[in-house]
Amino acid sequence: MLTANTIKTIRALQQKKHRKLSGLFVAEGHRLVCDLLTSPLRLETIYHTNNWQPDRCSSDNRFIEISPKDMSRISGLSTPTPVLAIVHIPAHQIEIKHLDGTLALALDNIQDPGNMGTIIRLADWFGIKHIICSHNTADAFAPKVVQSTMGAIARVSILYTNLAQYLEAAKDAGITIYGTFLDGENIYTQHLNSAGIIVLGNEGNGISNEVEKLVNSRITIPHFCDDENTSESLNVAMATAIVCSEFRSRSIKRS
Repeated sequence: MLTANTIKTIRALQQKKHRKLSGLFVAEGHRLVCDLLTSPLRLETIYHTNNWQPDRCSSDNRFIEISPKDMSRISGLSTPTPVLAIVHIPAHQIEIKHLDGTLALALDNIQDPGNMGTIIRLADWFGIKHIICSHNTADAFAPKVVQSTMGAIARVSILYTNLAQYLEAAKDAGITIYGTFLDGENIYTQHLNSAGIIVLGNEGNGISNEVEKLVNSRITIPHFCDDENTSESLNVAMATAIVCSEFRSRSIKRS
């Protein structure tokens, strides 16, 4: 049986302040935990029930078998899975030089955990290795975000920083800063480099004024509805998928 203190400590990781203090986050589910086990991330402990058998040496003392009842006590899911891992939050340092010749994303105050998780997963799908986030952007290591990344959290580097200062330094280094705006230039006719930083703004307010000033190229996804009375905008995760696809498509055509 798990002690009450252990249960309390694990449950506390549902909250950002405790993740920050401990430097740990929770990952639940067979696919997710298996992905993390084969990743560079460091797993502290893997709790599992007897119907989940780790494909690991039995001498690995990180694996702890617990009862389904205890699993339900430490799980943050309404329907607990048979495995839960405690993982060290990686300390990514994404220097400007690391972005040279690459495509990266910048998130300016994205709030919804579902959007955040989907964007990380999209970055992984499109081969984007770096995401730069403003301090007010949703925590990438919150349980709901981690779950929705479907393992991509282990393959994408994420940095929280003063976004305006970071983008200013990147711009000074010659990196093109793209920004998504409702009044931007049509992405399908606009010149797009194969490298640069794509800024995505807050769900309700878009890109902040201080970040907007640093954008070299304003882009938008046009609507194709004959009736002007159409949706006002796209969900930010939907927009990310379309924008990333267009950037990668241009790269293929140039190669």
